[in-house]
Amino acid sequence: MQANDVRVLKGAALPTVAAGAVVIAAAAVLAGVPGALGAAIGLALVAVFFTVGLVAVSYASRVSPAVMMVTAVTTYAVKVLVIMAMLKAFETATAFEPRAFGWSAVICTVVWTAGEMRGFVKTKMLYVDPGAASPGQGDRR
Repeated sequence: MQANDVRVLKGAALPTVAAGAVVIAAAAVLAGVPGALGAAIGLALVAVFFTVGLVAVSYASRVSPAVMMVTAVTTYAVKVLVIMAMLKAFETATAFEPRAFGWSAVICTVVWTAGEMRGFVKTKMLYVDPGAASPGQGDRR
């Protein structure tokens, strides 16, 4: 991973863990141990899925911009579909509180996305190659 990608990962992961801790504490107060467990599973799910997606896009960016874009769109679609499937599959779980799991997954997803956007905005990346010639500007003397 490039240094910029590590900064983006930290910028998304740290606020997500902090928000997840708050959700876990609230779920523990409202629903006891099953609530805290459900919220912790939601936090873990979001953290793992989004970290894997960011790492995959980081490595794909080394190949080409086109491969990076395809990887980003594909991992995003897979993450959304799998998280939705997990929310549906666990809606009747008895080992933990499904509502706490759902709220934790939703809140942590929103916080992760906001942190990732903030990280990319703060990253000082060049969008153009400063040494490249502009198209249409031939050698006019």
